[in-house]
Amino acid sequence: MNFNKSITTAFATLVMLLITLTGNSQGVQTFSGNVIDQKTERVVEELELEIKNIDTKKKFEVETNDDGVFTFTKVPVGKYELVVTDEDYNKDAFNFEVTETHIPNLDFSVNRKVSWMFNWGDAYGLEHYWSHFTAKIIIIIYFTGLMLVLFYSILQLSLAIAYVKNKKKKIKLVRPAFDPNTAPKVTVQLPMFNELYVADRIIETCAAFDYPADKLQIQVLDDSTDETKDVIAKKVAEIAAKGINIQHIHRVDRTGYKAGALDDAMDQVEGEFIAIFDADFIPEKDWLQKTMPNFDSDDVGVVQTRWGHINKDYSLLTELQAFGLNGHFAIEQGGRTASGHFINFNGTGGVWRKKCIEDAGGWEHDTLTEDLDLSYRAQIKGWKFRYLEEVIAPAELPITMSALKSQQHRWMKGGAECFIKMWKTIITAKGVKLGDRIHGLSHLFNSSVFIFILMISVFSLPVLHIKDSFADLNYVIRYGSIFIVSTVFLMFYYWHSYRDKTEKKVKSFFTFFGRFFVFLMVSMGLALSNSIAVLEGYLGIKSSFVRTPKFNVNVKNEFKGNKYDKKSLSILNIGEGILAAIFLFTAINRGIYGDLGMVPFHLMLAFGYGLVFYHSIAELKTQNA
Repeated sequence: MNFNKSITTAFATLVMLLITLTGNSQGVQTFSGNVIDQKTERVVEELELEIKNIDTKKKFEVETNDDGVFTFTKVPVGKYELVVTDEDYNKDAFNFEVTETHIPNLDFSVNRKVSWMFNWGDAYGLEHYWSHFTAKIIIIIYFTGLMLVLFYSILQLSLAIAYVKNKKKKIKLVRPAFDPNTAPKVTVQLPMFNELYVADRIIETCAAFDYPADKLQIQVLDDSTDETKDVIAKKVAEIAAKGINIQHIHRVDRTGYKAGALDDAMDQVEGEFIAIFDADFIPEKDWLQKTMPNFDSDDVGVVQTRWGHINKDYSLLTELQAFGLNGHFAIEQGGRTASGHFINFNGTGGVWRKKCIEDAGGWEHDTLTEDLDLSYRAQIKGWKFRYLEEVIAPAELPITMSALKSQQHRWMKGGAECFIKMWKTIITAKGVKLGDRIHGLSHLFNSSVFIFILMISVFSLPVLHIKDSFADLNYVIRYGSIFIVSTVFLMFYYWHSYRDKTEKKVKSFFTFFGRFFVFLMVSMGLALSNSIAVLEGYLGIKSSFVRTPKFNVNVKNEFKGNKYDKKSLSILNIGEGILAAIFLFTAINRGIYGDLGMVPFHLMLAFGYGLVFYHSIAELKTQNA
């Protein structure tokens, strides 16, 4: 068999240097040599070699010692074939002749293979038939993941380009000025569940809105089961005593969770518009003055504002969250708006026209992202959404890894549930442009990118061994480097949403560059937990609405714990630790052997999973201290 054709030359090449040939007795020779790994330039220990006399078929077997030296003794003169019998290496048979006076030149190259995974023997007369077949399946899965990530990044790039073009036009939209005399009545809804640390703050903030008192109603939709309900009742009574129209609506049955609370309160809504804020938001006093004039057309159903970040500088974790959210609120919301595609109400920091909610079918609670669900139902019905990037609704970012994972789980699973619920409607709905269908489907499907990342990460490990074992598949694997362009596209996307730029462009870019790759690595580290959430959504596995714990903390010395932020060691934490160790080992091992192609990727994965695992364990220790 021709090993040169079946084994890749990209891995460890061993050079056999036979040093001496000395006579032992008449007609018998002893010759020695050593084996060097050309990649590491180290000696190879315990390598199995065999020579066979071509005429007599007599065999001699030896093994290299700790110094990489081998010795054949008492070898009769004659013609021989030398082969490497070690299952980890391969080489064409090498013929040479031993005579009483001739010293053969036996220098040759040997290729390493990975027999533990792809050496399953022959079938139908074909070498390694089933292992070769399996290798092709793995490569197909791996490249499918790469193609899907590339497709996602291309769509994100198109939104970024639309956003940049729209910004360059510098078109200043002129909205009608706020007129208190003609302002419509607005109901502000504040859905809460056990928000002990922030309930007072959001109620006081909304009560201070600079809006005509006779045209403002505040509903505190309280599903609390702890002392929060008493804190809310006291604060609502205090605000009501000032003459403000405010009600405390407390439910003992949490059916539908947040969506259920919003739906149950609809028959008590006095305003023709409904503003919604989660408990961790702190909108400015003039927020309603900036948003309400944008309902200047009867077909405008929603006005959404950009989220700000109260505690962005709290830690690296909050900085990275702000980095990612800024991408969404600039490029995704801004880019979709500029292109005329569907956008979404983000669950908070926006205003609905009551008639739009009713026309779209009302709040439904069969998904964990009721906001995304209703947004698409409304826009398919023909309602227009407006996004105000310049109007900010500041909010709190989760300060612990467990709180972030909880939030991510709800968003990822809810997105998958909405895709299952809405994809047929988006495809078949009349009057929807093709571009809106494509971007709408990708929008609902985009949480699946974490499955693709996990798939690429895990399958990159056997792909490395395929690269070592099958020369005829190696050329295919080399094309994987083309997909680095996905990272370039995403870098363009996040650069144009990066809000920490200064006039020093070079310094700003280097700061951004570091932040981008750390963000990318942590996103990779969240791929396991987020993928589980997405799969649960696709499989229809139902779970309760777990709201993100709020802390009301802006600097680290203010944090004194949070009774809602419960932590426990889970199998996912263990899995993240194992993946961090595997990718770190693979990166180091490949680095040592000089195969650097996937080393940066695996180092990023190791850092990402390692950081997520470290914070999860560290927070667990802090909780138990």
